[in-house]
Amino acid sequence: MSEKASSSKTSTNKGTSTMTGKTFSGVGNLVKLLPTGTVFLFQYLSPVVTNNGHCSTINKYLSGIPLVICGFNCAFTSFTDSYTGSDGQRHYGIVTMNGLWPSPGSDSVDLSAYKLRFGDFVHAFLSVIVFAVLGLLDTNVVHCFYPKFESSEKILMQVLPPVIGVVSGAVFMIFPSYRHGIGYPTSSDTNDTSEKTT
Repeated sequence: MSEKASSSKTSTNKGTSTMTGKTFSGVGNLVKLLPTGTVFLFQYLSPVVTNNGHCSTINKYLSGIPLVICGFNCAFTSFTDSYTGSDGQRHYGIVTMNGLWPSPGSDSVDLSAYKLRFGDFVHAFLSVIVFAVLGLLDTNVVHCFYPKFESSEKILMQVLPPVIGVVSGAVFMIFPSYRHGIGYPTSSDTNDTSEKTT
């Protein structure tokens, strides 16, 4: 009787640890949804360039510049990756149809495994959408560009970010990105090209 209870407890613990591992892995994939440096930079600049939401014409232009640059960066970084070269240094490159470019220090690494894939376009699109929601619904940006929107579309402003986050998060959990590009967290197994299938 005690052996059965012990084995069922062990299998329950294994099931729980497996689910916990999958949950943490999924959360880790969500971290890769946006380049954190880009989001931080926009959050830092937003109050400054929008004059805390009290915009003149020049503030609107100044606010548009970081929105466009940061949005472009979210898409661009989805097409970058990194590897550790034979010189022991981390090298970053742009993903192409033939592999990673440029490729200095790659004597021991097969860069053709870093080829451009359909998943890169999906991740870039979702990254831009999530950033657009974060950026365009930022309180200072709303006050600057469309102040009446906050009062008339308050429900939309409350519902849209979580919905976009859930949808994008689900896609990233189901189809994770194994890229370790510019602005994304790195891992110790960047040369493990067997996982780079998305």
